[in-house]
Amino acid sequence: MTHQIGGIGSDDWQRLIAAREAYTQSAGVHYDEVLDQVAQRAQSEGSIGKASIGALLLFKRLRADTPWARALMATADTAVRQVTAAATAAVCNPALSRSEAARADRAALASLPGFTRGDALASVVLTAAAPHRMAVYDRRAHASLHSLGIPLTHASGRYGRYIAALDHLLSQAPSPAHAWTPRDVDIALYCLPPKSARLPGA
Repeated sequence: MTHQIGGIGSDDWQRLIAAREAYTQSAGVHYDEVLDQVAQRAQSEGSIGKASIGALLLFKRLRADTPWARALMATADTAVRQVTAAATAAVCNPALSRSEAARADRAALASLPGFTRGDALASVVLTAAAPHRMAVYDRRAHASLHSLGIPLTHASGRYGRYIAALDHLLSQAPSPAHAWTPRDVDIALYCLPPKSARLPGA
């Protein structure tokens, strides 16, 4: 019988660890440069503007030929930064747990065009604002959580529950995953193949 670690089996942990390594091998060391650069600017400026959001769209490979993108472009950068500055300050507040910060700041970003529904763009903005606390949400990561037996509904407040689920995993992570951040977990979940598939070198 598989030994259980924090709600998932040790075999599943090994699959996650292998998936995280496979990402590094397939994406290379340069793929996250855009996210890293936006995160550095967010730290020094205390907010995230439209140009950085555009860069994050490229990183996340989201479509920009949409009404919300046009509406965001028509919004003053100062107004965008006012919203993202408040979110950045709160998401980095150590007095809030990661899931509490995720819930509050995801709700705050909803006032901006493109952030009303869905968590893909909002999550990458919050991850850039607090790269060691937040994680990128993706449908593939969501599906991987489900495959591991970790429920995550689509009801309101999903991003906060997503971060809570990642926190739960991290609280019981074995070596070498015990040093992971939530971002490492989301990468592993994104790259996690079905149980019937084999990772390179597996």
